Amino acid sequence: MERAAKDRPADGAGGTGRPAPALELLVHGVGGATPERMLDDPRTERVTGDDTAAVFRRADDVDAETRPGDHPVREAYVWCNLTSGDGTRALWLVLLPFMVVNLAHWMRPSAHGRTRAVRLYGLLVRLTGLTLTVLLVAAACEVALDLVAWQCAGTHACTRRHTWLGFLSPAAPHPGWWSLPGRRLALAAVVPAALTGLLWYLSHRTWRAYESQLPLTGPVEPDEVTSPNALGRPGFWFGRRLVARLRAAHTAAGLLTVAAAVGISAARFDRRPGGPVPLDVLGRLLEAALVAGGIAVVWVVCRRGRSERRPDRELDAGLVRGLPLGALALLVLTTVYAGWDRPGWQSSGRLPGNAAFGGLALVQGLLVIALAVVAHLLHRTGPDTRAAMRGLGGPAVAMLACALGGVMSGGVAQRVADWLDGTRAVLDGPPALLTWQASVIPAVLLVLLALCGRLARQAWRLRRAEMATVERAYPDEPKDAARTRRIATARAMATLTDRAPLVVAVTSVTTLLLGAAALVGALATGKTPSGAAAGAPPFVHGAAQTGQALGSWLIGVGFLLFVTWGRRAYKDPSARRTIGILWDVGTFWPRAAHPFAPPCYAERAVPDLTWRMATWTRATGGRLVISGHSQGSVLAAAAAWQLSAADRRRVALLTYGSPLERLYGRWFPAHFGPAALASLHDEVDCWRNLYRATDPIGGPVRVTGEGGPDVDREALLDPLAYGRTERHPLPAPILGHSDYQADPAFAEERRALLGRLQPGVPTPRPAGERMSGTGERSAAGEV
Repeated sequence: MERAAKDRPADGAGGTGRPAPALELLVHGVGGATPERMLDDPRTERVTGDDTAAVFRRADDVDAETRPGDHPVREAYVWCNLTSGDGTRALWLVLLPFMVVNLAHWMRPSAHGRTRAVRLYGLLVRLTGLTLTVLLVAAACEVALDLVAWQCAGTHACTRRHTWLGFLSPAAPHPGWWSLPGRRLALAAVVPAALTGLLWYLSHRTWRAYESQLPLTGPVEPDEVTSPNALGRPGFWFGRRLVARLRAAHTAAGLLTVAAAVGISAARFDRRPGGPVPLDVLGRLLEAALVAGGIAVVWVVCRRGRSERRPDRELDAGLVRGLPLGALALLVLTTVYAGWDRPGWQSSGRLPGNAAFGGLALVQGLLVIALAVVAHLLHRTGPDTRAAMRGLGGPAVAMLACALGGVMSGGVAQRVADWLDGTRAVLDGPPALLTWQASVIPAVLLVLLALCGRLARQAWRLRRAEMATVERAYPDEPKDAARTRRIATARAMATLTDRAPLVVAVTSVTTLLLGAAALVGALATGKTPSGAAAGAPPFVHGAAQTGQALGSWLIGVGFLLFVTWGRRAYKDPSARRTIGILWDVGTFWPRAAHPFAPPCYAERAVPDLTWRMATWTRATGGRLVISGHSQGSVLAAAAAWQLSAADRRRVALLTYGSPLERLYGRWFPAHFGPAALASLHDEVDCWRNLYRATDPIGGPVRVTGEGGPDVDREALLDPLAYGRTERHPLPAPILGHSDYQADPAFAEERRALLGRLQPGVPTPRPAGERMSGTGERSAAGEV
């Protein structure tokens, strides 16, 4: 890749004698932006890309490389449609637990030389993700098979209330063919099986639409092989093989879960004394096949992780096709077996197999605890004082993913049970564990409420301290107490972002402890909290009744809000953009732990930016500044890492409102920790970062050299003017996270970066040489 650059004349493109052109490539942040606003011109044209993501220029600059000019050409890379496009994206809310557990995979602590521990960490997260798939499908089975087909359709009072289930009722004057319990279960199995098929289809379709872009490939250089950051590896943004394997395994797990829910009750009935021997033998064979299928699924999940040294283009075609098809064939055989005529078989109570929810909760808790142990050992290898929760961010987030899955599963089951039964108490309802889990929600909310009160008190105290700082920042202005309070409040509120690890830690620990108590209570009593406390003192019984009723109400309201938010987002573009902001942060990372998570937009955006930067600099010999705001700065850094070493030396990086260290560095220390950011600073030609004290998202990147900070400029003043001035006749707004280009420092830093870059191929920088705060080169150790 260096040969074309070395053969290029140093005086500009094509050796014409003209100065080499300069390009500023703008990358917007969360929420998206229009090219017209990014380029400050209503007349823009797309120069490359498609309707999903594209690069735009001002109409007057489309052919700027053919004309001499002193000003840099500006391009805007618009990627907002990757996360907040059409209305169907709102349905991705259902996949929220999968997205959260996938984040846990990337939150592992930084550790060099602990390959086995790193692999074990990834394996534990993948297994946790597998339990979430089984939990979601089991919840669908609970609703369709247990509550509808087994309990309601088998109860005359319920089918009389819901006449659409009359053809399934065995109590009808003329019971139909579908009235047998096994046939009702076989018919209801269509719902969870269709859900599994839908998840497979969405995963397959979104991978083709978003993540199938090949990265920029070329000769592997020695420094790329030994790079401390995995984001620079050729195969980091292309994990086709792993996603396909996990998709096959999770699809098979979902289908096997449905088969188990259908066949277990029939197999238990056939084991009764005097039962039909052929059916008993067939039932045992099917159970053995289900166990073998489960072992195969777990083996596939455990067998292989990510391969990042090269693009993972190969597919295990036999496994990818055979595992889901085998599970589907087993499901069909199970439904045929369950639908066989069995005189005397009636549905009563709850569907056998409801104890699986307790088993899932226990397995998830053990996996999270094991994950915490491994994360702690990794963190001790190379402690990072800035890492969130001392390296335990991943296990905490995995715990929250399990809690989200449990709340969503319990919420659906509770609402459907209430709808079917009302207040008549005809049905047994969902498993007792789901009721116990709902009952602990008020206690979790009380803990969070107390924590929010503590944080609010800290923010109030900090605001009082910041008022003096604000007055010192504007020494020559007449003071206005109200204006000072507003600025100090903005600064204090911006610091709440740094309290997020505390909130996550308290929430996850509280959820783990109360979830364990709910599991013990459900397994020990087999009753709901109210039923278990029936003989207890009045205070205890009343507290149990209150917690159960309030928890059921809260989970119902939360579920309704969830559904209405998704429906509103389907119709309202502004609400859809709000959901898109969530995915901007949550779906940056590839699907390494769960194939049904929302698609990774960076697997499209990073190759786009890498290809654009590499091809433009090689074709023109020009100077390039990639300018990223907010999440755009993360994409810009990831794209810079993907360039070859020679191309990186031709690129300058300008970031503003950047969460690179404040969020990504703390929560993803293995990939954005101090060593990774320092290596990026060394590998690009130059890098400057702008931030404000009022910005709740962006912050300093804290990359320093021996002569002091090299990347970060001193925090920008916000607002630009305290009161009315000749330059600001109206009160200047508090900008916070937006409009960094409005600050004169932005243009100043951009000019310094473009002036530093040379039109020819840059020579390697001497060891220790960094960029000083004034934009000039300085050697390490010199002032």
